[in-house]
Amino acid sequence: MSAVLAIMACCFAKDEASSADKVLPIPGDVFSVGGRTAFLILPENRSSETATPWVWYAPTLKGLPGKEETWMFRQFLDAGIAIAGIDVGESYGSPKGCAAFSELHAELVQNRGMAKQAALLARSRGGLMLYSWAAQNPQSVACIAGIYPVCNLASYPGLNRACGAYELSKEQLAKDLALYNPIDRLKPLAEAKVPIFHIHGDSDTVVPLEANSGILAERYKTLGGTITLKVVTGQGHNMWSGWFQDQQLVNFVVANAGRIVPANTPK
Repeated sequence: MSAVLAIMACCFAKDEASSADKVLPIPGDVFSVGGRTAFLILPENRSSETATPWVWYAPTLKGLPGKEETWMFRQFLDAGIAIAGIDVGESYGSPKGCAAFSELHAELVQNRGMAKQAALLARSRGGLMLYSWAAQNPQSVACIAGIYPVCNLASYPGLNRACGAYELSKEQLAKDLALYNPIDRLKPLAEAKVPIFHIHGDSDTVVPLEANSGILAERYKTLGGTITLKVVTGQGHNMWSGWFQDQQLVNFVVANAGRIVPANTPK
């Protein structure tokens, strides 16, 4: 075997192993897209005649989604909504991460019967990933829900850490920050009338409320967008069960997951 073939075989084996090792809170299909581990959990009452609405969860890192998501995932499935995601690593919403997201979207829509418009569900740094992709693909977004989501690169992880994922120096990323930062890329979503719901704690020191959901909500309203920001008093960036068992968030997603974006939506 040549050195090149040996390397390819090794990479393939690692990807297969990572897919096999993925444990979901609810049984589903674990597979590979572009060499990255992805998953899809289908509802039992899925229609065979129409595309299936789905929730796009991020970040799909090792151990995520976790058992804490079980309650809301079951609510989605009972409503006929699938759940999917792909592990793009610590990409922080970078172009490479977004490209992998587009590969997942194409796979699910073209080959697995999912609806073109996805309901995005961002937990923590999943906000950077999903908002960055959404800004480029507003016509493919039914709604966005966030659980203490990161919306501002300068706030978390900070430009010094994020710049590597963007293949830029810290200075270059700072200079072009508005081209990449979710809070500066909301206009396409507002024009597409994408509804947003965030739940965030006022005591969050990891992903501070005002620098993330707070400023995003303010800017989105200024652009004419519809957003609900639910602020939880006394809670921070933690594993409090209320983040993952919020009926208002679930109701929002269920109500909007099947929303069809008009064909003339700006792209």
